[in-house]
Amino acid sequence: MAVSGHAEIDIAATPEQVMDGIAAIDALPTWSSAHKSASVETTYDDGRPKRVRMAVSVMGITDEQVVEYSWEGSEKVTWTLIESTQQKAQDGSYVLTATDKGTHAAFDLTVDLKIPVPGFIVKKAQKQAIETATKGIKKFVEGR
Repeated sequence: MAVSGHAEIDIAATPEQVMDGIAAIDALPTWSSAHKSASVETTYDDGRPKRVRMAVSVMGITDEQVVEYSWEGSEKVTWTLIESTQQKAQDGSYVLTATDKGTHAAFDLTVDLKIPVPGFIVKKAQKQAIETATKGIKKFVEGR
């Protein structure tokens, strides 16, 4: 069964700076404790990551996954799961809106696991992933 989550956060940086932080795939393990490694396999002509391989560990569940990113300027990035050892599907996005003080970021994530996992573990892992995706990217971008 797929689970979805949504969160929003304000970041004291321009949308371009936030998007550059999201695109810094090699730095992902520095701001996301769940990501043990992340590497870009292919890029678009503009140098932005297209296909990315990651090793992730959340709540004792370890996953090797490959996702494919789509970039829409400095306003939106989405990704879709291509391969995974533990997931059937994953879709995520950041939508960025410029504000007077920087950027308002909306994050969405939907994950469908292959393996049965107790509901309380799924909810806790989901909460951890959403907090990392918002608070982690905020700290990373603002600290650059």
